[in-house]
This record gives sequence, C-alpha cells and structure tokens, in this order.
Amino acid sequence: MLKSDATDKRSLKAIRHEADLIVVGGGLSGTCCAITAARAGIRVVLVQDRPVLGGNASSEVRLWVLGATSHMGNNNRWAREGGVIDEILIENWYRNPEGNPLIFDTILLEKVISEPNITLLLNTAVYEVKKSSEDTISSLSAFCSQNSTLYELVAPLFCDASGDGIVGFQAGAAFRMGAESREEFGEKFAPTAEYGELLGHSLYFYTKDTGRPVRFVPPSYALDDITKIPRYRRFNAQEYGCQLWWIEYGGRLDTVHDTETIKWELWKVVYGVWNYIKNSNEFPEAETMTLEWVGHIPGKRESRRFEGDYMLTQQDVVEQRTHPDAVAFGGWSIDLHPADGVFSEKPGCNQWHSKGLYQIPYRCLYSRNISNLFIAGRIISASHVAFGSSRVMGTSAHVGQAVGMAAALCTRDGLMPRNLVETQGIASLQQALLKTGHHIPGLRLRDEQDLIQQATLTASSEFALTELPADGPLVTLAQSAAQMLPLPTGPVPRLTAWAVAEQDTTLTVELRRSSQASNHTPDVTLATLTIALRKGKQEFELNFDASVDEPCYVFVMFMKNEHVKLQYSNLRVTGVLSVFNRINAAVSNFGKQEPADDIGVDTFEFWCPERRPKGHNIALKLSKPGIRLFGPENIRNGIQRPTSQPNAYVADLADPNPTLTANWPTRQRISRVDLFFDTDYDHPLESVIMVHPETASPFCVREYILCNDRQERIYHKTDNHQTRNTIRFEQPVETRSLTIHLKATNGSAPAALLEMRCYEE
Repeated sequence: MLKSDATDKRSLKAIRHEADLIVVGGGLSGTCCAITAARAGIRVVLVQDRPVLGGNASSEVRLWVLGATSHMGNNNRWAREGGVIDEILIENWYRNPEGNPLIFDTILLEKVISEPNITLLLNTAVYEVKKSSEDTISSLSAFCSQNSTLYELVAPLFCDASGDGIVGFQAGAAFRMGAESREEFGEKFAPTAEYGELLGHSLYFYTKDTGRPVRFVPPSYALDDITKIPRYRRFNAQEYGCQLWWIEYGGRLDTVHDTETIKWELWKVVYGVWNYIKNSNEFPEAETMTLEWVGHIPGKRESRRFEGDYMLTQQDVVEQRTHPDAVAFGGWSIDLHPADGVFSEKPGCNQWHSKGLYQIPYRCLYSRNISNLFIAGRIISASHVAFGSSRVMGTSAHVGQAVGMAAALCTRDGLMPRNLVETQGIASLQQALLKTGHHIPGLRLRDEQDLIQQATLTASSEFALTELPADGPLVTLAQSAAQMLPLPTGPVPRLTAWAVAEQDTTLTVELRRSSQASNHTPDVTLATLTIALRKGKQEFELNFDASVDEPCYVFVMFMKNEHVKLQYSNLRVTGVLSVFNRINAAVSNFGKQEPADDIGVDTFEFWCPERRPKGHNIALKLSKPGIRLFGPENIRNGIQRPTSQPNAYVADLADPNPTLTANWPTRQRISRVDLFFDTDYDHPLESVIMVHPETASPFCVREYILCNDRQERIYHKTDNHQTRNTIRFEQPVETRSLTIHLKATNGSAPAALLEMRCYEE
C-alpha cells in the first residue's frame, strides 16, 4: 500500500537519458535513422509521441510505404530503396503479404527493440529544447502521459525526424512553410493560387462485410450533403484505406496548429461518405458492410521544411543533377495537390515524373544554423516543389538511414554534422552507407578491407542469355510491349521472335535505349523495322544493324497491333525484364507525359512492368554468343542491384549445384561474410492494402551453404528471404578458399548472387 500525506506540491518522476544521438520522431525516417546509427555502434534514444512506430505507415494512419518505385508506374527500374527500409519491407512481405497494418506495427517495433543500442520511448512528446549556446542544443525535455514521467534527454547530436520539426522549431533553426515563388529558384512548376502553398492532411477508413444486413446511423457532425465534394461519384463500396488518399483537407490552413480543426473536418467527410455509401441506395452491395475502423489522427503531408546548406529544387529532381555529397535518392513524381483537397474541383493530385532517379545531397540533411541538429524525413531542406517528390515515406526512410550513419561517423570522429563536408568525410559516409545495401545512384562501393577483392573467383557455371524460350503465354498486342536486354558496348545481337497473326499484317518493331545509361526511359531510337506477318503462327528475324557505345539496356519494342499475339517466355532472370506502354492512373501515368505548358518537366513515354504473376519476358532467341554479362566478377563490382547492367552472378539453368568459389594464394582468417541476394528491387512492396502474390522474391536464394577449403560446411541457411545476409563466426575461419553453394531459390529463376564480401575483424 502506498499512502502519502497532503502536501503543497509534488514533482513528477524524472529520468535522465544520455546518448550519442537523440532521434525525435518514430516514423519510418526516424526509425531507420535510429536502427542505422545503433548498428554502427553508437547509443541512441528514439522518442516517439505515439504508441506505435511508423508514423503515416503505422496502424494509426495506414498509408502504404512507397518511394522511387511509384507503384511500378514510372520508368524507375530496380529502384526500391535499400538498407534498413528494404529489410523492413521484405520482412513485412514475408510475414504480411495481405497488408495488415497491425502486423507492420509489430515488425517495426521488433526491429527497434532488437537493437541493444536503442532506448525506445513511446507515447513521449518533446516539449522543450535547451541550448548551451546560440547554435547548439544541449538537451530536450519530454513527457510520457502513460507513465507520468518527465525525461531529460542529453546528447551531443540530435536528429529531428518529427514531421513538424518540433525540435528544430524550438531550437531556432531556419525553416520555411508554404511555397516559394517561381522566381526564387527558377522553378517553373511553382504552384499557382488555386494550388495554394501547402498540401493537406488525409484520414482513412476501413470496411468489413459481415454477411448480414447492417444499418448505419450517421453522427450529427457527418457531412450532410455529399455533393459538396465535387468528385463524390468516385466513391464506391470497394475502395477503402489509403486507396482514398484524396480525402484530403487543410491546404489553406496552418497544418501545424490547425491539425485538430482539420481532423474534425476530415471526420465529417469520412462519416458523410460512409452515410452516402450505406444509405443512398446507390450501393446495394454495401447492405451487409460495416465501418470497421476510422483513423483518429490524420496523416500529414506538409508543414515546416528546414533550411540546410543546400536546398533541393525542381531542377535537381527533373534534371537528375549530381552532387559530390549524394547520400540518398528519390524517384517519386513531383506530386502537388490542390489546396482545397477533397473540396476542389481539380484532380486530387498533379504528378510530374522525371526520367530516372535523382540524388539527394547530404547538405540537405542538417540545419544551416544549429550546429548539432540533423533533419530527416519530409522536413529536409527542399523547396515546396521538390518536396512534392522527396516527402514520400520510402524516400524519407532512405534519408533517415543516411543521417543515422552520418551521426555514427560524427560520434566516432568528434564532429558536428557540417564538419563531414568540411573535412572530406563525405566519401567515408558514402562508403559506409553502401556497405549496408543503401543505394546511391552513380556510386560504387570501394572496400579495401574486403578480402573478396584480392581473391580469384570461379563458378561452376555462368548464365548466358541465348534464349528466352517460347514456352509462355500468347498475349495480344493490345498495348505496345518491350523486352529490356542488357548489352555491353558493341553491336546489338540478331534476334528471333514468335507471333500469331489473325490476318496478314505488318508489325513495327523499334530498338531504343535511354539517353542516360543509368536511366530506363527509352527516349532514343536506334532502329526501326517493319515486319510483314502472314496469317498464322510464325517466327521472324530482327536484325537491327545497330550498336551501343556504352554498356546499357536496350528496349526491343513491339508496337501495338491488335491483330497480333506475341509469344512470351516462362523464364525469369535477374536483371532481365519486360515493360509495357501502359496506363497507371494512380500515379498520373497515361502512357505518355506531355505537359501542356512550359512547367520545367520533360515529355516522354512510360514503359512499365506488370506485377507478378504477370510480367513474363518476351520470348526471344539471340545470335551467338548471346549476352554474357552474368559472370562471378559482378559480385565485387561495388553495385548491389541492376542499373545499366545486371550486376549479378547468375548460374546456368542446367547447373544442378551452382557454386561460386573465392580462392586466395595464402590462408585467410574470415570473421564475417556479407551476402546480397536478389529480392527484386523492381517490386514496390507496398506495406498495406495491396496483396502481394508471394511471400518472397522468386529470384532470391532460399538455401545456401558456405564451405571452407576442405569442403567442410561452415554455415547453412535454409529459409532465407532477405536481401542482406550477414554471417559472423564465433571463431575466425582459417581457409584458402570460400565456396558458396546456391542450393535453391524461392521461385523458378536461376540462382543469383549480387554481392559477396569477406572480412577479418
């Protein structure tokens, strides 16, 4: 029993935490920042003002995680973000292909509490910033309402990943809120008055079919006139959750301080929409449906943006400008919304894509006037227009990883964030990130400590692309289709294809490539053939008489002809892909991007893959020697995904026991092995709502064995589904060779390995 006499005043319980880095905000950016920093060896306190992690991706909001892959609706191939966010999304794919947001919560929480270097404070809100000088934060004060405890959080470094920038704002960090004028940065897409200066909030609902009639009596505050929503006829009984992202409001209000007002307006809309669906008699299928869940907090898109030493602009995104301090990338469209949101007569979004990925420089990730403050997530240093792309969660998480690693290097060397630029520490940061699987376009890993770099590599077999066999479906060319083929410098091989024509007709076949080798937008035509087809099934030759002057992907493009069925193949191979000139209205892809006005974006076509189980390769036979770009040297070329080449070792299809061996002239002491497998970076892995057809990538090696120079088994993995596998031996393995046996994949694709590294620690 606890008994206390009456007293004048009592103080709350207080706890002091000291760490190397305090991360405020447990959305995906803050979460990935904290995990990255902790794994790099520093002590982290992660402070989250909600009961779960994930922010807009959590079960409290339920927005799917997306980034550069853009629902597979743009030309960014193999563009899913790597590193920790990739690990999280793949684990969610494995455990939760149905997209249950509650399961995603558990995965995020598990990842964080599994790190001994992280102290996690949930339901804890930062309310005060203390400074030791004008430009230096000394500590934060926070309060947890659930345990009635005050926290003093002390560290030399802080990261604000809070979304609204609660730390940066109170610390006096320079920030912006609203849209810049067209003149400030020369951004031609700077918004006009009807689009306003801010993107609004969204709030979602989930439904369930009970199998029996359910009535709905709306609350008194529900929107009583659905026609106040100009696009109300878009509502239906099938869509729910973030499929209704366009239920948006607040773009003309203060998206920080008016959030509660915005939430109430969104509640009015949601309950009004459900009343319309249930009681308008226009949706008889809704008779047995009930409203299962409505969000209690809105998902925020935009509020403050903090100024770094560099501000990302529209030109950085569209022109894909390169930066010496690049540490992350984006690839979502420039996606701006009308300020009136759901009450606007305009479309819910106005998306404009670039031709490929763009780099995000490190100088955008720290405050220009608070010396020990990193910024991460949607509040990084970007103009309103560039923010329209960089704000999405996959990109924000990738940025958070860069900040986490930067904080670890600063801690190791006693530096402040800006010092990494001033002391030439960016190269070290970039290399440290690349080691984790964190992709930075245009950069390669150069790891002098990797023993594989000094080894002689041999393989039991090597895949040569001589044929995509004609054993798949016949599909009508109702839309133009293309086969992407990686080529070295030199002539394009002669090809044979197969088709069935309903009548005598001609088929146009084009050969294209991208104007930038690392892009996958086919905007340069190398050759065009007109093929005369007779009625019936036939094979036909494609002799383009063309060459490429650098390693790149070419597109063999079969143009739309509804009288022709094209033969496809069942063979799927790492780094080989078919694409289609198709529409994906969800990301404003209508086959071709054609701005009517000069808004500073490019005109080009969209050629995008189909989701599995579709997306077969087009059947082709190649002249000898075929395409031989899948050798073992790829595992140490410093690139861990297909880019302008496959960048993978792939075994021959007929090899019953694919093996790759690293040999050294002298005995090595190996303490750690890092392996990177193909988890299909082209698949976007939306975290909720969308159902994925598998639980693991069909390209990913499921079972493998490591052996020493005596062919003794030193490690055996039987259930792999992750990209990165790190093997640490309790005692160093002394050997003159290391052999990996790629025993089985998670599908029918030939075994592949993207990277292998070995270390003596």
